Amino acid sequence: MTTLYSIFPDAVATIDAGSKPAILEALADRFAKVYDLDQVEVLERIEERENLGSTGFGRGVAIPHARMPGLRRPVAAFLRLDNPVDFAAADGMPVDLVFGLLSPENAGAMHLQALAAISRMVRDEAIHTALADAGDAEALYALLTNVIDRDAA
Repeated sequence: MTTLYSIFPDAVATIDAGSKPAILEALADRFAKVYDLDQVEVLERIEERENLGSTGFGRGVAIPHARMPGLRRPVAAFLRLDNPVDFAAADGMPVDLVFGLLSPENAGAMHLQALAAISRMVRDEAIHTALADAGDAEALYALLTNVIDRDAA
C-alpha cells in the first residue's frame, strides 16, 4: 500500500502566528513554496473551505484542507505554533498543531481517506504528545514520516 499523501521536509515548520488568518496565510505560503503552487489560489481555496465551518478538529488540532487543480496527488504541510491560537474549534480549545492538506480537484475518496488518516494520527495520544514535544521542525518531520510510513505498511 502506498501513502495517502506526500509531505516534504520543508513543508514542516514551527511558527509564531497570532491569529487564524495568519495561520492560514502561513500555511498557504508553505504550500506555495514547497509544492510550487500559487499562494493566492491556495489561500483562497483554504479560506473558502474554512468559511463553510472551522477545520478546528479539537484537542488543539486544526486540519485546514482544500482541493486544488493541477495536483496529481494529495500533499500535506504541518505547522506547530509557538503559542496556541483561537481557531473556532468545535471543542473551543485554541489550536497549536495545524495539519494542512491539499488534494487534486477531482480526488473525492482519496481526499477523504487522506483526511481520515490525518485525523486518526492526531487522535492518537502518544503521537499528539510527541508532536507537541518534538524539539524542532526536523524532529517533527521525522516523527510524521515515521507514522505515515508505518500506517501505509
